[in-house]
Amino acid sequence: MDWNPAYSWLVLALLLSLAELTSGAMVLLALGIAAALTAAVTALGLSLPWQLLSMGIFAGVMVPVGVMVIRPRFSPKGVAYGTTGTGVEKGNRYTTLLREYDQATGIKVNGDFFRLRVLESGQTELPEGTQVVFKRFEGTTALVTLTPSDTDDRSRATPNTQES
Repeated sequence: MDWNPAYSWLVLALLLSLAELTSGAMVLLALGIAAALTAAVTALGLSLPWQLLSMGIFAGVMVPVGVMVIRPRFSPKGVAYGTTGTGVEKGNRYTTLLREYDQATGIKVNGDFFRLRVLESGQTELPEGTQVVFKRFEGTTALVTLTPSDTDDRSRATPNTQES
């Protein structure tokens, strides 16, 4: 069996497709498909410049298709990759939690615990179960505001606790 340049493109397609198992972004799979299509073009007997040009064209078509069309079909429902910290959560209401080992107050965003700080007062400790509205991240700290009902409850409760 003689080595054909098309085999090199098929080996590259296989390696790229296997490497996709480590990333999940569908970019390497799209490049693997582009390399396989280039192998088909190579089998027609085109020279190396035409092979490279066809690889570029196939990659330019397949990568956007892989990322925008194929990847969402393999993603679990309700998961939007790359959203935490990008502002997608802005305006969402969360309930405060206390972390067990250090009693830090925070909220869970997409399953991850983030310590919080109230924008108006700078507070970092709130009672568990307090309703807050997420505004943005500052590093790994969630900057929040109290919901209007909690703010009213606190303003009414604060004078009573100070008088006692």
